[in-house]
Amino acid sequence: MSAMTYAARDSLTMLRRNLKHALRYPSMTVTVVAMPLVMLLLFTYVFGGALGTGIGGTPTGGGAYIDYVAPGIILMAATSGALSTAISVCSDMTEGIVNRFRTMSISRAAFLTGHVAGSVIQTLVSITLVVGVALLMGFRPSATPVDWIATAGLLTLLVVALTWLAAAMGLVAKNVETASNMPMPLTFLPFLGSAIVPPESMPTGLRWFAEYQPFTPVIETLRGLLMGTGIGNSGPIAIAWCLGLTLVGYLWARAAFNRGIKR
Repeated sequence: MSAMTYAARDSLTMLRRNLKHALRYPSMTVTVVAMPLVMLLLFTYVFGGALGTGIGGTPTGGGAYIDYVAPGIILMAATSGALSTAISVCSDMTEGIVNRFRTMSISRAAFLTGHVAGSVIQTLVSITLVVGVALLMGFRPSATPVDWIATAGLLTLLVVALTWLAAAMGLVAKNVETASNMPMPLTFLPFLGSAIVPPESMPTGLRWFAEYQPFTPVIETLRGLLMGTGIGNSGPIAIAWCLGLTLVGYLWARAAFNRGIKR
C-alpha cells in the first residue's frame, strides 16, 4: 500500500472510533443540538411577535418571523459543533491517548482527520434536526432542489472550516475547561450579524461590524437560497470566508499538533 492509502485507512479507523465514542457518550451531542433548538423556540415564540413587526421601524424581511430567523439559527447549529470538537480533541491530548497512538504504526494525519470528519458528520446531523424542527414550527422555504444542494454545500464548507478552527483550539488549550470556552465566540458571533435582525436596525458601529464579519454573508446567502431573496455578492464572499477559515484552521491545527508531538 502507498503512504496515502495507509493514511486514508488510519483516518477511517479514527473516524469510526470518534463516532462510536459519540454514540456511547451522547451528552455532548445532545447539548450541541439542544442549544440551537432552544434559540429557535425562544426567538420564534417569545421574541418573534416583537421582532417580526420590526425593531425601531426597520422591517425584518416581511412574512412570518420564523422565515427570517430560521436560516440564522441553522447557521448557529453549524457553529455549535465547534464546542464538542474542541473538547474531544483536548480530552485526547490531555488524557494520554495520543501518546499511545504515537507508539503504534498510525499515520500522524489520521488523528486530526478522524476528529474533524467525525465532528463534521455529527454537526451536519444536528443541522438536519434543526431544519426538521423549524419546518414543523412553520418555516416555509421556497428553495428548489438545486437551492437545497447549494445550501448543503455551503453549510458543509462552513462546518469544515469551523471544525478545523475548533480542533486547533482544542490542541492549544491547557485543559478541557479552557477548550470548552475558546469556541464560544464562534457560537455567539452570529448574534452580532444578521441572524436575528437586519444590520440596518443596529447602531452605526455595530452595524459596520455586523456587515463585515464573516457570518453575515453566509447567513444572507443561506437566506437567499432558502427563501428566494437576493444574494448579491454575499455568495462569493461567504465562500471566500469559508475557504480562508479552513486554511487558517488547518495550518494552525497541524502546527499545534506537531508541537505537541515534539514535546
